Amino acid sequence: MAGLAAVGVLVAGCSTGGTGSRDEGAARSDEVASTAPATSPPAAADVESGAAPAAERVDPIALLKADPKIGERTKADLKPCTANAYPVDTSYGNLTNSTAPDVVVNVMTCGDAVGIGTYVYREENNRYTNVFMAEDAAVYGTIDRGDLIVTKQVYAKGDPVAYPSGEDVITYRWSGNRFTQHDWVHNDYSKAVGDGGIDGTEPSPSEPAN
Repeated sequence: MAGLAAVGVLVAGCSTGGTGSRDEGAARSDEVASTAPATSPPAAADVESGAAPAAERVDPIALLKADPKIGERTKADLKPCTANAYPVDTSYGNLTNSTAPDVVVNVMTCGDAVGIGTYVYREENNRYTNVFMAEDAAVYGTIDRGDLIVTKQVYAKGDPVAYPSGEDVITYRWSGNRFTQHDWVHNDYSKAVGDGGIDGTEPSPSEPAN
């Protein structure tokens, strides 16, 4: 509930449109053209002072639409909710120890702000490469102290969108040239709100293919 509510705040004002979920899992590395130059390594002065380097902003919509790993139907469904406001959140941080900040893009529905896709892009040779993707209903990715945290709401039969039965919180870490599953936590929400049950079975590790 808390994670879902937080996502809703980020896209307040969205009213129509949206996309549907397709597949789930991670993707192989494929080059994706960026509409903004990659961030240069932090200057020596910044490193010495301990100041965080500024992240060069990229166009997340251009990244998604140029990504060969994302289906054409999903790209066609990626439309603004109102005017030029797309249902997309973008985060920058260090996940893969690249010289430039990695980019995490979350795509949501307009009507209820439910996450339907999480994508991670790594800068390689001045281009952004898709190194992870999870496309599923109610999925959302964040950066936490160098880890990729993917939260998936769990729905039992009959659960309304606003009241899932629980959530899976999966931690991924960069190892070599790919993300691997490091940790998994499942949370059951109170049965006092909504109904239904879940089996609590740990999901199979979701890792990018080589």
